[in-house]
Amino acid sequence: MGLVPQSAEREGQRTICTMEWAGVVTLLLVICVSCHLLISSKRKRLHKGRLPPGPTSLPLIGNFLQIKSGETLKSLLKLHQKYGPVFTVYLGSRPVLVLCGHRAVKEALIDKAEEFCGRIAKPTIERAVEGYGVAFSNGERWKQLRKFSVTVLKGFGMGKKSIEERIQEEAQFLLEEFRKTKGKPIEPTYFFGCAVSNIICSIVFGERFDYEDEEFQTLMRMIHNFFWEMSTTWSQLYDMFPTFLKYFPGPHTRVYDIMSDVLCFIGKRVKKNQETLDSNFPRDFIDCFLIQMEKEKGNPLSEFNFKNLEMTIFALFFAGTEPVSSTLRYGLLLLMKYPEVQAKMHEEIDRVIGHNHIPNSEDRRQMPYTDAVIHEIQRFCDLVPMGVAHMVTCDTEFRGYFIPKGMEVCPLLSTVLHDPTMFKSPNVFNPENFLDENGCFKKNDAFVPFSAGKRNCLGESLARMELFLFFTTILQSFQLKPLVPPEDLDPTPLENGFLNVPPFYHLSLIQR
Repeated sequence: MGLVPQSAEREGQRTICTMEWAGVVTLLLVICVSCHLLISSKRKRLHKGRLPPGPTSLPLIGNFLQIKSGETLKSLLKLHQKYGPVFTVYLGSRPVLVLCGHRAVKEALIDKAEEFCGRIAKPTIERAVEGYGVAFSNGERWKQLRKFSVTVLKGFGMGKKSIEERIQEEAQFLLEEFRKTKGKPIEPTYFFGCAVSNIICSIVFGERFDYEDEEFQTLMRMIHNFFWEMSTTWSQLYDMFPTFLKYFPGPHTRVYDIMSDVLCFIGKRVKKNQETLDSNFPRDFIDCFLIQMEKEKGNPLSEFNFKNLEMTIFALFFAGTEPVSSTLRYGLLLLMKYPEVQAKMHEEIDRVIGHNHIPNSEDRRQMPYTDAVIHEIQRFCDLVPMGVAHMVTCDTEFRGYFIPKGMEVCPLLSTVLHDPTMFKSPNVFNPENFLDENGCFKKNDAFVPFSAGKRNCLGESLARMELFLFFTTILQSFQLKPLVPPEDLDPTPLENGFLNVPPFYHLSLIQR
């Protein structure tokens, strides 16, 4: 019998060794995955004894079978019918507390405001946010940025014009654009996007832009695309399974790409302000922030830095532009679908404001019907149906359940705005929801389009002023005329995810 060559023998040994190592690695991977599943399963069993009930979840995929991709809201509403106002779902391996209806949301966000005031960024934007900025920060960082932002916005007299004067001025620019159409059919998305964006631009950048400005149009496209992508099926899927999808390219990364472009745009504007900053005469929000940075440069605990500045500006832009613009678009559509409501608003505007007086915020007190209509538009269009995710800041008891620190909370604002115990006709458009028997405006605690509690929208007062002044200014001068019979107008949103995106439509603006 011949001898085996040493080289062949060594090759055989290496092959055996390689096979052994492959087996070891495979075994280790199996053990790791098994341990992960075992620990995950054990945690879920422990949680299920203390967390509110919910559908049975599976390892790794959670409640994927119960929550349809692209129909997150509809799926949660269906679970709400089965499990009641408080229940738990698993997005992948991540437990989420879901709150439905006025009472449950109020008990959490208002009665236990401190415990439920945490914020958690959705996976679609978390990579860009990283816990910075006023919208998605927590603890001392959030407190410092929130206090500063509210103070600057509330007392914004740093230039020559107050916020109300800026809105009134922009409303007149919008009227001029509408007059140029001479009653020809238009699609209003572009016009409202320009007008509302200019309000934020005047506050943040200290200037407004011409509607045809190329730089301005680029910014508006990014804002519009951001909200559109946030509501797509891919983004909803990514928010459910970030652990897997973050390693793969695809449509679910578009939100991050858009955010990166916007932050680059903001960074250039900040640099421009730095080069021309006069600490004795702040021109805008950026100047105020830069001045505060200088004041606190020796404070190691200060949260006034470039990252927080850029992310706070990002939050102001996106919270203050698309929601107001979309509400205006929904509003015009609903006023055309219900011409009797439009006629009553015209009558009240003519009687209280007249044709020669520019509407101002004080007029609202004498205009209960118009005020009720605007509230009903916001309620009915249900712009942010699932709200913005909250987080529990400490271990807490809630309705007899134990909610651990750091758990994500989803307050379904849609279920509050459509709560049958709070609104007499929750599923139809009816301004009577905000009027008493004497025709006076009636407040309703379930009116939460800006959310509630400590994390309510910091631009709420600005948005409310914008909506009143834009609606009254437009209706003072124009009649809204649809191109189809009112009954054929359909307000069903194009996308139903993070944002209810209003449908596109055309109308004619007839000079009154």
